[in-house]
Amino acid sequence: MKIEKELLHPSHPQHRLKVEYTETPFCCDGCKEAGIGLKYKCDECEFDLHKACALAPPAITHSFYTKCDFRFHVRPPGAATRVCDACGKEVLGFVYHCARCGFDLHPCCANLPQRLDDGDGHQFHLCLKLSGPACHRCGSKGKGWAYRSTCKNYNLHVSCVKELLVESWEAIYLSRDCKNKMTTITTEVIRTRTIPSLRGTMQNYHRVGSVGKVRRCCQIAISALRIIISAILGDPTAIIAAVVGTMMSK
Repeated sequence: MKIEKELLHPSHPQHRLKVEYTETPFCCDGCKEAGIGLKYKCDECEFDLHKACALAPPAITHSFYTKCDFRFHVRPPGAATRVCDACGKEVLGFVYHCARCGFDLHPCCANLPQRLDDGDGHQFHLCLKLSGPACHRCGSKGKGWAYRSTCKNYNLHVSCVKELLVESWEAIYLSRDCKNKMTTITTEVIRTRTIPSLRGTMQNYHRVGSVGKVRRCCQIAISALRIIISAILGDPTAIIAAVVGTMMSK
């Protein structure tokens, strides 16, 4: 995806949008989902777009849905409530929709990498649904797309990672309709507010077993979480990856 320094987007024709990098989480005015890192911003008014939303092509295909022809829409088509088939969250804005099959994808979900590498020798692959061990967050195999480690022992649903972020951020700063901007959130706040939830989730899931085994399993699961959060927020280089990566070192 080529990065343009500035552009004029059809959803905001009043002003040109300029690319910038931010370490402060923001709410995308396109898809209404959280973001961090690279974004396109209007200097004249409070308007932000994920890189994936600002540069979304008019049509895409996806390897999980080989018969689908996904078309870009600035708002959900039709009167019925639409849900992203990747993360299970309601579609409130920009979306890729297949009219023939009825599938929907948030732009950032559609752009999730097929493979992630945590830098410590662990690889995680995006899968349409889980088989084998359940998700470390919810303990089930359902709920849509997930990242699974190469060894198939460590799994996290995309929806579960989003839920962790929403629980931590919305409870303090965000309204559910995403109208309030996340201008006061810092990486320190993200770390202090999310560590108890994440640590407890991982440890409760592995109540049985030796302390060393549980700790190691939690470390690998958190490693997966670190890179998945970065991918979900639209920028694999985002500062949030390093912040989340410190959770199990405390």
